[in-house]
This record gives sequence, structure tokens and C-alpha cells, in this order.
Amino acid sequence: MDDQRGFCIDVRGHKSKAKINSGLQAHTCYSYQGSIAVDQGFDSLELNENKFYLPSFDVCMEAASNTPSATLLLSRCEDEILQKFNWASNGRIYPFSNNELCLTIAQGKSRDGGGGSPVHLIRNLSLEFCSDTLQSFQMWGARSEL
Repeated sequence: MDDQRGFCIDVRGHKSKAKINSGLQAHTCYSYQGSIAVDQGFDSLELNENKFYLPSFDVCMEAASNTPSATLLLSRCEDEILQKFNWASNGRIYPFSNNELCLTIAQGKSRDGGGGSPVHLIRNLSLEFCSDTLQSFQMWGARSEL
């Protein structure tokens, strides 16, 4: 991909003013302010419970559907199947509702974001069929504070 800093799951918008009603995107990872930004900071304990919970906004990641090209939304955390994801040991994130799909960063050229130096980059995020050819767009890892 075109950003050596890597891409993170990110709320559209800017930090604490992010727009939770606009869903999720892939965005340059950053924590140069001394901690992981609130719009990229998922609760690690909830990840162990198969939830991608953003405590600063009190919402969870949710698949719009369990079909290819489904977008990722944010909504009030409930015990719903579209809010449950398996982060497998192979680095892929699968929705419980369809383990043939993987959380996938869009291919192609990134869009410029609104800040950072160098400029942050943005890509769409969706569920797509898991594929060896898309492996570099479907592998995820955790990062520490700095």
C-alpha cells in the first residue's frame, strides 16, 4: 500500500469531532500526540470479546450486512450478530455472520486526508471475500500507544 505508516480502522471526521454517523474508513495510523487517537482507539478488552468498541464515542463497529461490499458502520453496542467479529490468529477480521468475508482496505490509490506530515491518507473499508490475492489489504494487527 502507499503509506508506510500503515492503515488503521478510523472514524470519518477528526478525532473527538469525528462523525460516528458517517461510518468507518481506513486511515493512516497515528499516535504522535502521545496516545492513540480517540477515533482509532478501540478497547482492547472488548476486542477479546469479539467487539470493536470505541469508548470515546460509546459505539461499536457493525457490518451494514453480511454480504460482499458491505460497509462498516458505528452504532450503539448491542448483542447483535452484525457487531461481532473474529480477529483470527492469521490477522484477518471476519464477521461472525459470514466467515468467508474479511475486513478489507480498498485497493487503488489513497485519497489525501486533512492533516499530518506527511499528509494522512484515506481508503474505503468494506467486507470482501477473503482471498490470497487481497491478503495485504486484509491483514490487521494491534499497535501500542506510541
